[in-house]
Amino acid sequence: MTNGQQNMGVSHEVDADTAVPGRETRSDAPPLRVDFSGEIHVVQPGQSFTIGREGDLEVDDNPYLHRTFLELAYAEGLWWLSNIGSRLSATVSSAGGAVQSWLSPGARLPVVFEHSVVVFTAGPTTYEVALNAPAAQYAVSSQVRESISGETTVMPVRLTPSQKQLIVALAEPMLRREGVSVSDLPSSATAAKRLGWSMSKFNRKLDNVCDKLDRMGVQGLRGSAGKLAMNRRARLVEYAVSSQLVGRADLPLLDAGDLDDD
Repeated sequence: MTNGQQNMGVSHEVDADTAVPGRETRSDAPPLRVDFSGEIHVVQPGQSFTIGREGDLEVDDNPYLHRTFLELAYAEGLWWLSNIGSRLSATVSSAGGAVQSWLSPGARLPVVFEHSVVVFTAGPTTYEVALNAPAAQYAVSSQVRESISGETTVMPVRLTPSQKQLIVALAEPMLRREGVSVSDLPSSATAAKRLGWSMSKFNRKLDNVCDKLDRMGVQGLRGSAGKLAMNRRARLVEYAVSSQLVGRADLPLLDAGDLDDD
């Protein structure tokens, strides 16, 4: 990554108190392309584009999804993504997963890479929206490209085989999807059955994985006062897939049998 600080796979929460940029626009600024399940929207500078149950992009008739959840707007030479919802958060991944941000309610962040992916979960359903910003302010360096290709190590976290099995079981619908789309998030009971585990074993390993990533600095896996977050399964899947902690090549782990190791 050039012209900025590298965030090698560790997510960060955008500060909701960040100064709100003005709405000045440039007539020659490039439009932003939004892709959801093959539905393409081209947003021009000067427009405010909303995403939600009843937004400019009507994602889904899902009662768990805000009527207007995310907003895209151009200001001060940049495209900005704002979370205008009150409950849901979104995971924003760029540079092939090497840079990741957690966008909580009331927060906003600039779209500085040419290609970004926004992932969010409402109820049992996970959604993925792709953003394309031509002439973006940041580029991916050769070092990061090599990391993404697997020539060097991106993720500082080490998972045991059974921990990786758990994440793959929860992320299976997202990993099997084609392109930018919608997928269902399995319940803990469904994922445990898929692995042939008891619920107590599944919950113990889920606790271990969330604790490990929380210590690494991954946001959204714990609630207040050290308590585990209620939507940690969704946040775990969003982070693991967006950061390429797990991928489609890991799907055979689901049929590998008992890899109990912790």
